[in-house]
Amino acid sequence: MQYSDIVMEHFRSPKNVGRIENPDGIGEVGNPVCGDMMTITIKVKDERIEDIKFETFGCGAAIAVSSMVTEMAKGKTLEEALKITNKSVAEQLGGLPKNKLHCSNLGADALHKAIMDYYAKKEGKGKEPKKFEKEEYIGEREGKCHCPYCDTELPESAHYCKKCGKPISIK
Repeated sequence: MQYSDIVMEHFRSPKNVGRIENPDGIGEVGNPVCGDMMTITIKVKDERIEDIKFETFGCGAAIAVSSMVTEMAKGKTLEEALKITNKSVAEQLGGLPKNKLHCSNLGADALHKAIMDYYAKKEGKGKEPKKFEKEEYIGEREGKCHCPYCDTELPESAHYCKKCGKPISIK
């Protein structure tokens, strides 16, 4: 599979490149297998992502993913942004080659980490993640629970996604 025109556009002319000074949240991720490293910084106003920037060192797909995920999250509420998944990023890009799908994981992960960092700072708890209500964290499709990060089906009592390891807090 070749890269889509959308991937090429975001690679050649990435949006939201840079780093926000004094960010409200920082999300840093990396994949030691391929060497891609991403940092996303966010500014939050009234529980909405007012500004978002990224710095990515990696392949063209990683840069395109970073650009797309920042475009998808900008202006969204934090709850809406937490629902952005690796699958939705790849779909917005018109697909990615199978060997580059891990890049979409990195983009969604960096965004989610930036939001969790914001909540942790806001709550004065260092890096401890915010506890979410079940309906905030687990998506439902056809009556079954799904991880919003990797779209894996989950048992109702899951505290962590068995596939991606993300915390699923349930009260």
